[in-house]
Amino acid sequence: MNTNWKNDRIGSCERGENPTMMAKMKSGFAVIGDHQFLPGYCLLLGYPKSSSLNELPMAARNQYLLDTTLIGDAIIKVCKPLRINYSTLMNLDHYLHTHIEARYDWESDEYKTKPSWFYPKEQRHGLEYEYCEEKYGELKREIVEALEALMAEAY
Repeated sequence: MNTNWKNDRIGSCERGENPTMMAKMKSGFAVIGDHQFLPGYCLLLGYPKSSSLNELPMAARNQYLLDTTLIGDAIIKVCKPLRINYSTLMNLDHYLHTHIEARYDWESDEYKTKPSWFYPKEQRHGLEYEYCEEKYGELKREIVEALEALMAEAY
């Protein structure tokens, strides 16, 4: 699979070239995560690009946070997790984006109460969890369906 779209995730969403894109929201693009070790892992990529949540005017902040929770609600509806974790870090990619992760009761006690990055990288990013349409397309479609219903209600 050609992965050039990963070099410009937001631009590739704009151009319709990003296979992980789920929906254009008022504050950005909802995408399914590159790896589905924790099923339903998604992100909100802020658009237009900004360097932080604090840089946004108040109304845009509110919209971004609403959109983030709508993605979380869609994941809850589809995946039935124990809880949802939200992480807005911007340490590696210097543009506003939020990781939205489902956490599950089936996770080992060693990791269940810690941020997901405590799992060994080779486990979190294992090839068997890499997003591909054949393996995770149905999960993506279900989340998109739930998200579109939630957006219709919220907007």
